[in-house]
Amino acid sequence: MNALELRAALALASVYVLRMMGLFMVMPVLAVAAMDYPDYSPLLVGLAVGGYGLTQAALQIPMGMMSDKWGRKPVILLGLAVFAIGSFVAANADSMAMMIVGRILQGAGAIAGAIMALATDVSRESQRAKVLAIIGIAIGFSFYLAVILGPLIANSYGLAGVFGITGILAILCMPLVKWVVPNGVQLSSGDTLPQKDQLKRLVFSSQLWRLNISVMILHMMITLLFVQLPVTLLNFDMTLDSHWTVYLPVLGASIVGLIVMMGAARGRTPKSLLITGVVLMGGAFLALSLEDNSWWWVTAAVVLFFTGFNYLEANFPALVSSIAPAGQKGTAMGLYASFQFFGAFLGGVISGLVTDIWSQELAYGIGAASTLVWLFIIFGVKEVSRVKRVMMHGQFNDTDIDVIEGQLMSVPGVLEVTLNTESNAVYLKVNRDFDAVKAKDVLTA
Repeated sequence: MNALELRAALALASVYVLRMMGLFMVMPVLAVAAMDYPDYSPLLVGLAVGGYGLTQAALQIPMGMMSDKWGRKPVILLGLAVFAIGSFVAANADSMAMMIVGRILQGAGAIAGAIMALATDVSRESQRAKVLAIIGIAIGFSFYLAVILGPLIANSYGLAGVFGITGILAILCMPLVKWVVPNGVQLSSGDTLPQKDQLKRLVFSSQLWRLNISVMILHMMITLLFVQLPVTLLNFDMTLDSHWTVYLPVLGASIVGLIVMMGAARGRTPKSLLITGVVLMGGAFLALSLEDNSWWWVTAAVVLFFTGFNYLEANFPALVSSIAPAGQKGTAMGLYASFQFFGAFLGGVISGLVTDIWSQELAYGIGAASTLVWLFIIFGVKEVSRVKRVMMHGQFNDTDIDVIEGQLMSVPGVLEVTLNTESNAVYLKVNRDFDAVKAKDVLTA
């Protein structure tokens, strides 16, 4: 990477870390800290934990499309401003109802697609994977950091402090976007952002719908866990400020488990390991649903949960990328993200409602039972080889499409071809045998 690409990658990764930390820091503390509000109830806690997911799911695709029309930076700055406003509304809330309004506003700042598109705009094709990898690592890092820092900040400054710091972090992101991230040439975004005319076809794709439902259940379960787990830890006389002493070793042990599973995968995504991840999460919820658990029992269950969660969270996007047709990855990932955030909302609602009416143990039990449905869905996922996506440009019109597609398909390593005559963009799915020189020769002939 050159200096410009490195600057862009680090600045956009910092924006992601600061923003996602704000969303995640609340999760391990809200269920306990919210008990001080006059209208406290488990249902409202569930809505507060998962409320951001509803607006994120609804606006993820529209805001990505808006960035094509308005520009990347204006949409990102707008999203950060809305996110900051929601944070300050939640920080000043004197009731659970108002906090939920703040959380829903936080979710309305749905800028993930625009950030990824901007990263694409400011990087060369040969370096784009590295830039996106840095941002991806930042997303995972932000989750682990937030889960540990959240209880510590809440203990010192309360829930209002967590939300207040979140709003300040969002504001600090704005100068980074405005002045540190370089301006790039806005590229054709078929493989980066959703396209309206592709949505219907990909929603009903025989393989992609299984991954969309899978990530919905995955994030339903992580939200369900964080509505319940902080309260479970209170049963062991652990104050909120000491909860990080559980989360830190648990996350560390689960990372070791993730490394073991990734090593067993050997660069692939075998179905057997996807099933293993689901079974680990289901077993963890089943263990947590049993009454009179010991501290060690709960800790072991949460390690199993995060081992499975980490593996699936890391591998589902790669599967979507491999399965999505050439030139349609942006739409596929937009749908995937929408299902992911809706799952967070669903988990909060289900967990809160079940606890409100019945019991915490039943909420855990529903999480375990949902994995049975999930296993049925996962069994239908086909194993695919990892592929690389390449975007090229050429001069052609509608009458040339069939000829050029045929010539490109004969190039070694080319698996799929999609041509966009409006932007003269050529989208390819290729394997390691791809001959880029021959592909360029076809387009320049």
